[in-house]
Order: sequence, then structure tokens, then C-alpha cells
Amino acid sequence: MKKIVIAAIVLAVFILAVAAIPARQNQADFLRIHIRADSNSQPDQSVKYKVKSAVVDYLTPFIAQVRTKQQAIQAVTAHLGNIEQVCNSVLANNGFAYTSRARVCAEQFPDRSYNGYTLSAGVYDALIIELGSGSGDNWWCVVYPPLCFVGGEANGTNGIVYRSKLIEIIQNWRSSR
Repeated sequence: MKKIVIAAIVLAVFILAVAAIPARQNQADFLRIHIRADSNSQPDQSVKYKVKSAVVDYLTPFIAQVRTKQQAIQAVTAHLGNIEQVCNSVLANNGFAYTSRARVCAEQFPDRSYNGYTLSAGVYDALIIELGSGSGDNWWCVVYPPLCFVGGEANGTNGIVYRSKLIEIIQNWRSSR
């Protein structure tokens, strides 16, 4: 009898876990960010990361307020001039004569993983920031959902704690025994 009860619980947990898995998201669900350095020189690559930090810091309060991708696009679009000013300020403060250009558009992206979550290759809406010629290596992440913004951490987790409903059910079951 005990084996039947355990088997039923395991089956129920499996069904709940499968039901809890969100539907696969597609490109239409994301707003990405792509910052292109002027070149691959060490100074240009270094300033790219300083620009990235400043842009993330600037946009975080706005992105934290949005609940849809469309709201994220509207928030970013409304601040494009200020985003360029933030970028240009970082560039000037670090001795660079070139400036930045920011725009929101649809663009092709390759497969990319963010802490175990993989976005497939395809065309995504994105905030594109080009520093100078924009011909150097780049940095990219996701503005919405905010994989790179809320919390402002560069490691992609941004203070988000990922939880597993399956693990919670098993832990609750064990603790109730």
C-alpha cells in the first residue's frame, strides 16, 4: 500500500511539474539589447562594458515598471535621446572622441544562453547601441523580460531567485512526514 501511495504522489508531482512548465516563448516575447563596440581594441572593448553598466543603471528604474514587451519598447523608445546622452557621457569621460547611436529595431540574433536559458536564433526586437563605428565585438542581453536589468547585476541573474515547484512540493512532502 505504501508503494502505491508513493507512486501516486510521484505521478501527481510529475503531472504538476509538467503542467507548471510555461509554454515555449518565441522571439515576439522578448526585447533584447545589443551594444556594439567601435572596434576590438582593448580600450574600445573596455569602454563598451562601462557604457553597458551606465545604460543598465539608467534603464533599470523604467524597465522595472513595465509588465509587457510593448511597454518595454515604449519606455526604451521614449528614452532613446537620454540613452545616447548616457553613452556619450561615458565615452567622453573616458577620453573617446566618437559618440553613440541608439535605436529600436528588429534584428537577427544567433542562439544565445543566459544562465541556462537559451534563446534560439531568429529576428528579435532590440535596443541597438552602436559606439562609434559599431564594428567591434558586442555585448547583448535581454531587456524584457528583464534578464539583465532588474537588480542591475552583470551576471544575468539580477537578484532573481529561480524556484522549482517540483522541488518545493517534494520538500514540503518531506517536511510533513
